[in-house]
Amino acid sequence: QVQLVESGGGLVQAGGSLRLSCAASARTFGNHVMGWFRQAPGKEREFVAAISWSGSNTDYADFVKGRFTISRDKAKNTVYLQMNSLKPEDTAVYYCARRYYSDTSLQPGEYAVWGKGTVVTVSS
Repeated sequence: QVQLVESGGGLVQAGGSLRLSCAASARTFGNHVMGWFRQAPGKEREFVAAISWSGSNTDYADFVKGRFTISRDKAKNTVYLQMNSLKPEDTAVYYCARRYYSDTSLQPGEYAVWGKGTVVTVSS
């Protein structure tokens, strides 16, 4: 079973930037999707962004469009989430996840493997 490890979280002021990374323990060939989700205290886990195995297809939640960018480096088995213009409401634990199908999905239940998360705190 592949393991996912997130990193790059931290404390940043509003308007700042962070880049999250998600490293997979093993290379997986074939169609799969990598996604980023987040969960704020007292709230449900929500979709942030997803990217296909080829990197040609991406999907974003409306609240991050124009601010966040998902990308992947297949040679490094790593997916990134570049977060710009951060807002206090972006404060959450951010998780990466893997879905073993070729199409992206916004539903957490459609992803089979999850990392343990990295904490992002945006101060006002």
